[in-house]
Amino acid sequence: MSSTEDLDYPQVILQYSSGFLVSKVMFTACELGVFDLLLESGEPLSSDAIAAHLGTSTTGMERLLDACVGLKLLAVELTQEGALYRNTEISNIYLTKSSPKSQYHIMMYYSNTVYLCWHYLADAVREGRNQYERAFGISSKDPFGAMYRSEEEMLKFMAGQNSVWSICGRDVLAAFDLSPFTQIYDLGGGGGALARECVSLYPNSTVTIYDLPKVVQVAKEQFIPPEERRIAFHEG
Repeated sequence: MSSTEDLDYPQVILQYSSGFLVSKVMFTACELGVFDLLLESGEPLSSDAIAAHLGTSTTGMERLLDACVGLKLLAVELTQEGALYRNTEISNIYLTKSSPKSQYHIMMYYSNTVYLCWHYLADAVREGRNQYERAFGISSKDPFGAMYRSEEEMLKFMAGQNSVWSICGRDVLAAFDLSPFTQIYDLGGGGGALARECVSLYPNSTVTIYDLPKVVQVAKEQFIPPEERRIAFHEG
């Protein structure tokens, strides 16, 4: 049952209805390179300096930065010269490209692919199928064919997968003791981030990644160095 307070002021409903605005603020700051610039600068910067470096309007950038401050993705210091912005610790760790725990690539996948598909959620519910055709003009019969519609899109998806595994892969692999198993198979292993976590956690094991031929090719070229002998591939 709802409390009287909830009925008088529907805070949860309002939070849900504006949730996509929060996501888009974070996605946009990532896409424009705000967090990367502030990390590389090594010092707080004004909104004018950030806008100049990133080639945006000063007004738009100032509003974006203030929104990020409200979300605790940035911190602001008010000085005599004006407001100076810097990354918060969580942004340095998870929203900059150079961080080993970076979530930048999955943020971009959510922003440019998932977000657009969810625009057609009502159609998906009516029809009972995905909306890649409406979103991208590509047949919805093969979801992976749509996700891998070009090498560029495939790279984005695989990099996004790797982002997720970089922060939760070890926990997943440690949920069960896999040390008795010396040969482990990763079905749909993509870019190999989970496989790399696996051989790190269980150094006596080898991992074979099973995936589509084009995925295996990209994984070999972009993500798994040839000197990593404990990870093998099988195309299927």
